[in-house]
Order: sequence, then structure tokens, then C-alpha cells
Amino acid sequence: MTVPLETILLEINGTRPVLEQVANKWSVLILAVLCTQPSRFNAIKRRLDPITHKALTEALRRLERNGLVHRNVIATSPVAVEYSITPLGRTLQEPFVALIAWAKEYGPALASARADAEADKN
Repeated sequence: MTVPLETILLEINGTRPVLEQVANKWSVLILAVLCTQPSRFNAIKRRLDPITHKALTEALRRLERNGLVHRNVIATSPVAVEYSITPLGRTLQEPFVALIAWAKEYGPALASARADAEADKN
């Protein structure tokens, strides 16, 4: 399915805000982590090193606000928080698998293009 670029760029209340929220590099990686199992903040942070505390906090809040991640406060001492993917968030699993497959297949070509561009600058 091909979507005209004008549609993506001009749909202020449709496609564009969704892509701005979901296509963020940390959002994709966080959702990938949570697809495997619910996780606590520090476990997510360790899996996504070198993400900063601030970047992870902001991304998790954004994903929660958009209904893609659920935040569960666990009444322990001290209080713990666990994040899980919502059913809506899980609908992104198939597109992410396709994107990851594309990255695996074309990653070497991208790296080669970057190396060529760097060599041309020097």
C-alpha cells in the first residue's frame, strides 16, 4: 500500500501525529523490549543502554499517554513500577518485525553508504 507523501505531511490530525509518537527511535526499541515481557524501568534502561534516564522517562510517558504502554504501580516496599505493552501497542509488533527484517537486510548497505559519504568528505 502506497500512501501519497502529501497525505502523510498534511494529515495534522491523522497519520502525522501517530508517526511522530511511534517512529521515535526510543519508542520503537521500548515497545520491542516490552513485546517480550513486562519490565521495570531499570530493566528497560539496561536493555537500551545508552538511553538516558530522562529520555526513557519521557518516552514511557509518551507511550503511556498514547495507550501503547501500561504503567503498573506495585505496592511493595519500596514501591515498584512495571511497564507492559497494551493490546493497542501489540498491534505494532507485525510492522516492527517487518522494519527489523528490513534493517537486517539493508543495514550493511546503509553502513556502506555512510562510509562512502564520510570518505568523500575527507
